[in-house]
Amino acid sequence: MTTHKETLRMWNGDALDLDAYLAHLGHEGDRTPTLATLRALHREHVLSVRWENLEAVLRKSRPLDVPSVQAKMIGNPRGGTCFEHVTLYAAALERLGFEFFVVQGRVRMGSAKIRPETHAMVIVELEGKRWLSDVGFGTSPLELIELTDATDVSDGVGEYRLRRQEVSPGEEGWALYQPAGGREEIETTSDGWMVRHTFTLHRQYPVDLQVANHFGASSPRSPFSDRVLLQRLHPDRVHLLDNRQLTTVRPGVPGPPQTRELEPNEVPKVLTDIFGIELSAEDIELLLPKLT
Repeated sequence: MTTHKETLRMWNGDALDLDAYLAHLGHEGDRTPTLATLRALHREHVLSVRWENLEAVLRKSRPLDVPSVQAKMIGNPRGGTCFEHVTLYAAALERLGFEFFVVQGRVRMGSAKIRPETHAMVIVELEGKRWLSDVGFGTSPLELIELTDATDVSDGVGEYRLRRQEVSPGEEGWALYQPAGGREEIETTSDGWMVRHTFTLHRQYPVDLQVANHFGASSPRSPFSDRVLLQRLHPDRVHLLDNRQLTTVRPGVPGPPQTRELEPNEVPKVLTDIFGIELSAEDIELLLPKLT
């Protein structure tokens, strides 16, 4: 029988350069597996490791082994999707001695449709409680979210509600809500909140992420395989790039978000200046035709 600790070792933490990862995060604090350490690591990861799908757009492939993910996201000024984030983050948590497991969820963003499980998250078990550490959404919460049926969180950028409910026909699970922002074409609660994503506590392993990652990177039916998407979160603003549409959202600032359409040849400089993503000359040559 596989024990819980043996299960944790499946995340290949021994292949991670932990010092390099923590240096990338700017983490200089405690490394013991406490709630304070977890809160710090979560926030630092969200603010330091970019979200982008460029590898899928350019090559229809995203390696998920720890050495490849680390070389891309730590050794180079690049980012990754939730599967890459969780692969890196889980390896670090394993090395630091945290007890955790990985789950996948259905991204809804207000849709009533049953969508595939294409979003990976980490559930950490600590001090008799369970905490959702959702580091790979792009505009991820800056705070941990305790798994209770009445958790409300405001992190200075976004607001979130976690509720236990039916998440697919006949199946109970968890739904993470965020304000709908006045959008009328989506499904919302009576007080204007929409479901961001849902999940159950069915445990996932690296092999499961490999399957979902392959679909997301290579399938023509995946929304992430052909359209350039990047997100970068700051404590006071969010930058988003959807193909050539650049949007900046400043929470608490009156008025609509700042949005403009870029010319294709502007995109590489915007990737560097705003998102901290530096592409090689070869990658830029591959990218430009996909933006026209």
